[in-house]
Amino acid sequence: MKAAAAARPAPNGQRRLSEVIDAAAKVFAERGYHGASTQDIADLLGMRQASLYYYFDSKEAALEAVCRDGHEAFVERIDHIAASAANASEKVARLLFHHAAPERRDFTLVFLRERRFLPLPARKRIRAFEVQYEQAIQRIIEQGVASGEFLADLDTRMATLALLGLGNSAALWFAREPGATLERLTQGYVDLLMRAFRR
Repeated sequence: MKAAAAARPAPNGQRRLSEVIDAAAKVFAERGYHGASTQDIADLLGMRQASLYYYFDSKEAALEAVCRDGHEAFVERIDHIAASAANASEKVARLLFHHAAPERRDFTLVFLRERRFLPLPARKRIRAFEVQYEQAIQRIIEQGVASGEFLADLDTRMATLALLGLGNSAALWFAREPGATLERLTQGYVDLLMRAFRR
């Protein structure tokens, strides 16, 4: 099953693939996988449903493309953070800030709520990106341990899972919390983590 027609150039008048994936993410985030249809995605784009099959051969393929695109963006972002000259605490703060960033919230919600509806082969492909992301986070935490910034006996795997748990939960409630800002959220979560990670 193809996930998306990423390798083919769009003919004249067709939408860019990224626009179509953005629309699919919005529809799946709002309606859920089972409540959404390819017609809903086509309607949002202002195109005929038949035209959508140029990009995806099924609703499952559209869901996989959304999950893959969202996670690829997370992996690229954390690689950039990891390569910076910032210390481990600063990297954790930047990671949490971007993890909860509202401009990618549709992708995060779809990944957290809907990926379980993908067939097993697709879930395995998406899991590969999850593992990349988790390993990148763990390396940042290990950097903090090696530099003496974090506790020498810190369980870096458990610390990674704790950070992911906080970041994922923020994506679920952030938009519903009155007065919440990304800066307040990030600062509060970083304070909690640093109390656990540092001496």
